[in-house]
Amino acid sequence: MGWNDLFQEIMKNHRGKAIGILLGLILGLFTVVLGFFKTFLVAICISIGYILGRRVDDDEDFKNWIDKILH
Repeated sequence: MGWNDLFQEIMKNHRGKAIGILLGLILGLFTVVLGFFKTFLVAICISIGYILGRRVDDDEDFKNWIDKILH
């Protein structure tokens, strides 16, 4: 079994756990390197980017969405 086969097996049977481990590792490294509050700010920016990107993917009108938030 090669690395590619192992990766495909993990992504097929343990996708959520593997992604969770990877995200935890990245978050831990960011916390050690940047500190808690800077890491928290990065996480907030990533979340906002994800939300905006999802809105674009769903073909929502960005102007209407901003108007809903501001009013």
